[in-house]
Amino acid sequence: MTLTRRTFTTGLAALAGASTVLPARRAIAARDSELNILCWEGYNTDDVLSPFRKMNAGATVRAESGTSDPDMINKLRAGEVNVWDLINLNQPWARGQLLPEGLIKPLTKERFMPYFEKMAPEFAAPYPLAFADNDDLIGMPQRYGPFSFVVNTDKISREMAEDQGWKLFLDPAMKDRYGVLTYDNWNLIHMCLTGDLNPFEPLDDAGFETFTGIAEQIFGGAKLLTDDLVAMNTALINGEIDAYFTGGTYTASPARLDGMTNIRGVTPKSGPVGGKGGVVWIELTSLVNNPDPSPLAEDFLEFVQAPEICKAVGFAEGTYNPVAQMGDPEVAKLWDADELDAIQWDSLEEEMANSVEYDVVADYDKLMQIYTAAKRG
Repeated sequence: MTLTRRTFTTGLAALAGASTVLPARRAIAARDSELNILCWEGYNTDDVLSPFRKMNAGATVRAESGTSDPDMINKLRAGEVNVWDLINLNQPWARGQLLPEGLIKPLTKERFMPYFEKMAPEFAAPYPLAFADNDDLIGMPQRYGPFSFVVNTDKISREMAEDQGWKLFLDPAMKDRYGVLTYDNWNLIHMCLTGDLNPFEPLDDAGFETFTGIAEQIFGGAKLLTDDLVAMNTALINGEIDAYFTGGTYTASPARLDGMTNIRGVTPKSGPVGGKGGVVWIELTSLVNNPDPSPLAEDFLEFVQAPEICKAVGFAEGTYNPVAQMGDPEVAKLWDADELDAIQWDSLEEEMANSVEYDVVADYDKLMQIYTAAKRG
C-alpha cells in the first residue's frame, strides 16, 4: 500500500522498550492496565504517553505508527482487532470501511459529545464523518490540515500560486524549478486535480488519457523526487527548487517554525471538485472492536482532549498541525505567535473553505499503474 498522507519515520514506530509487532497473547493479557494504540505519529510520543501512564499507575501503554491508512486497516482485517484498542486514521475510513466491517465500535456519546461544543466551527456542528448513519459516534477528530502544494514566496508569490493553482506546475517556465514529494496516493489526487478531474469519482477513457498526460508532464518537469519532507524543504530553502508538488501545512511547518516563513503551503482558490482545488485531511480516532477491550481506551481518548495534551499532539516533534480543539480558548492560548505562524493560522479558515475532504481515490489501481509508469519515465 502507498502512503496516504505522510512518510513513515522508523524511529517513531513505538515507545521505548515496546516491540513494533505485538503478540496477540501478550496484548490480550492484563487488559485492565494495558492499552495498545495504532496511530499516525504524534500520539506515540513520550509527551503524550508518559503523563497518561502516570495517571494510570504505570499502565503499559504501547503506540505503533503505521505506514498508511490502508495498511493499518489491513492489520485489523488480519486479526489484529485482538491486539489494538484505538486506531487513528484519516476521515473517510471509519464510516466507509471500519464500521461496516465490524472493526470498530461506537464510543460513549454521553462522555464525548460535550467536547464537540468547544471545537473549532468546522467540527463543532458536530463533524459529520465522526458519526454513523444511525447517529452513533464512531470517532473523535483532532489533527487536520490543508494539503496541496508548497512554494518559496520569495520566488513565487502566495497570490500567484493560489490564483494559478495546480496549473502552476504545467507552466513551461516551471520546468526543473519544482520537486515532487512522492506521497503516492496524494500525488494521484493532486494530478487528477491538475487535469481538472475529480479523483473521488470514476474516470472515463478521456479522463485516464488526461491523467496520463498530466503524470508524464509533472514527472518530466520535476528536478527532484523524494519522499523526505526535510530534503524537499531544504531544496526549497537553498534555491534548488521554487515549489514542490504535494505538501501543505504539515510539510511546511518545520521550516516555518525555524524562521523560514517564506516556505508556505498553498491551497488553490478554485478547482474541479465543486469549484474547489484544495484537499484537507482530518484524523479520527476510533475504538477498535477488540473482543477483550481495555477499559483504558476511552480514558485515553478523553485524555487527549485536555488542552496541554492537545498541544502535545498538535506539536509532535518533526511536524506541526492545528487541532480541532483549538476552538477552545484554553487550548488556543497554548500556541504562541511563532507557532501559530508555523501552522499558517492566519489563512487556515480560508484554506479550509477552499478545500474538499480527503476521500478514497475511485480508480486507485488503474491510476497507480499509470502513475508508476510515468514515474519510472
